[in-house]
Amino acid sequence: MVKASRDFQVFAQPVGSICNLDCQYCYYLKKKHLYPKGESSRMPEDILEEYIVQHIDASPEPVINFSWHGGEPTVLGLDYFHKIVELQHKHQPPNQHITNGMQTNGVLLDEGWCRFLATERFAVGLSLDGPQEMHDRYRVTKDQKPTHEQTMRAHELLQRHRIYTDILCVVNENNVQYPTQVYRFFKEINAQYVSFLPLVEPQPDAEGGVSLRSVPAEAFGVFLCTIFDEWIDQDIGQIKVQIFEEAARTAFDQEHSLCIFRPTCGDIPVIEHNGDFFSCDHYVDTEHRLGNIQETPLVELLESPAQRAFGQAKLKTLPRYCKTCEVRAMCNGGCPKNRFLKTPAGEAGLNYLCADYKRFFTYCQPFIAEVVDIWKRQTLDQPMPTAEATGSRTHPKTGRNDPCPCGSGLKYKKCCLGK
Repeated sequence: MVKASRDFQVFAQPVGSICNLDCQYCYYLKKKHLYPKGESSRMPEDILEEYIVQHIDASPEPVINFSWHGGEPTVLGLDYFHKIVELQHKHQPPNQHITNGMQTNGVLLDEGWCRFLATERFAVGLSLDGPQEMHDRYRVTKDQKPTHEQTMRAHELLQRHRIYTDILCVVNENNVQYPTQVYRFFKEINAQYVSFLPLVEPQPDAEGGVSLRSVPAEAFGVFLCTIFDEWIDQDIGQIKVQIFEEAARTAFDQEHSLCIFRPTCGDIPVIEHNGDFFSCDHYVDTEHRLGNIQETPLVELLESPAQRAFGQAKLKTLPRYCKTCEVRAMCNGGCPKNRFLKTPAGEAGLNYLCADYKRFFTYCQPFIAEVVDIWKRQTLDQPMPTAEATGSRTHPKTGRNDPCPCGSGLKYKKCCLGK
């Protein structure tokens, strides 16, 4: 049995671009034009089983991760996901473990869904853009009605059932102006994991080269630095912010978990509802359709020269300006889809968010260096921690009056002890 040469993650779209909402910034709703009108966007059971089998067969690691996306995956109904789990159990190798993740707007979640998600230990990404007026600005129903109330109901259900939930907040031209309000809202609802996704919609003919909804240049950096200050002061060990975790990874010589900050990409392709394989969810187009799993096995598509070339292009097209940047290891040029500006020297390929990332990563470097120094001094006889451990609940060989290993500057007894 041929395995992939490296770990991978597939964004499986078993319902294609179909969604019950009409979020004004959603790039995936537009993908329906790729398929004939009237064609069902529901992945048939035979293709579903074929995908699950091929994904399992290709996975080289002890843990096999499935990621269910859309569109909105819950529109398929709970029975469909019971079938997914049934097929996974049917084909699961005895020496490997299967995990599942789902990205959802939460509108259709109810007690039945949450009992299932809890029982099967799904991790859930919930789209929530902050307080009501900010969330409802763009996240609306098909008849343009607000959705914040339904999303908050979903969040409460997920919390009640103790389901691992990562809040995905799209940062746009509006909520980027209110970093403190956005962050404190997430703290008030007891969110433990938050990811901030900057909205960048390229529009070459627009002023600044992006849509009016897009986060303004350099505003995202200020947004992150402002939240970082409060997180350091109050919330280390209590709430995890994805980009803060990513910044810490470089200090501990760990690979980025977030694809946009890796030197190369191509390890997170898309499988559409009919089995089509695309290089990335931001490149679901005819040019980047590399085949179909009914004709070419998933592992061959993952290892294909075209997919490898797609991933290596990120590194090969990195401008000289980025190669000499002091925070290159933290950023690596960002996502290729946003690399449409020119460097000060006129070279193509600079990320629209370059100034934002440079500002934030430079700003957080002293703190991260301090965390590393504390860990080295406190745990000389211990293995280096994972990036997530910088705010962990367990700190070996740390006395009550010693500095807390999380890097807060407080004594251990007044910081993470007992948390």
